[in-house]
Amino acid sequence: ASPAPGLPGGQGGQGGPGGGGRSQAPDQQQPQQPPSEDGYVTDVMSGVSLPVPDGWKGQSATIGASVSTGTYTCPADTSQKCERGGVFAAPAQALKITARTAEAAAKADIAVNAKESYGGKAYGAISSHQELKSEPVSVAGQKGYLVRWKVVTKKGDDGYVQSLVLPSPHSADMLVVVRSGFDISSKAPALSVMDEITKGIKAASGTGSGSGQTA
Repeated sequence: ASPAPGLPGGQGGQGGPGGGGRSQAPDQQQPQQPPSEDGYVTDVMSGVSLPVPDGWKGQSATIGASVSTGTYTCPADTSQKCERGGVFAAPAQALKITARTAEAAAKADIAVNAKESYGGKAYGAISSHQELKSEPVSVAGQKGYLVRWKVVTKKGDDGYVQSLVLPSPHSADMLVVVRSGFDISSKAPALSVMDEITKGIKAASGTGSGSGQTA
């Protein structure tokens, strides 16, 4: 998958698809990092925290948070960096999503997520996709909705992409988007890890009135 896009107000990451965190040195800590719990990264504006699986790298920011397995050279464009697995959270508004409900937003975002994760030059574009899931879910104590696709790429590994949308635990009027992209490869994390990360998302502590309990 291509790394998460950079967002205005985020720390690290260059703007545009596939730009997130590409310029950062490994394990380099940004100054004035938002508060995070051990084992989690936090998107402060969204009010959610993502679990960081063992061996993964995580990054918190005022707008946006991400976890990743690390980068490798993209199969179709060796000048770009791709990820075996990555999950990225941000407010829907920051991603220019105008849908008002979690279901509508997830259904609208999945194609954008697929294109930014596996389309374009990095994997030689997407040949086809298959919908694996489209269902309501309970995440961070909120009623959300997720859509998951399997995509076939023209070059390199195929992939799984997932768009999960839920109301912010700290602001019912705000929708939060959690995008996941996993390569389908023996070198990539298993699809079950995507489920584990989804289940482990929780309300961020210290950024509002949320209880921090998981669904």
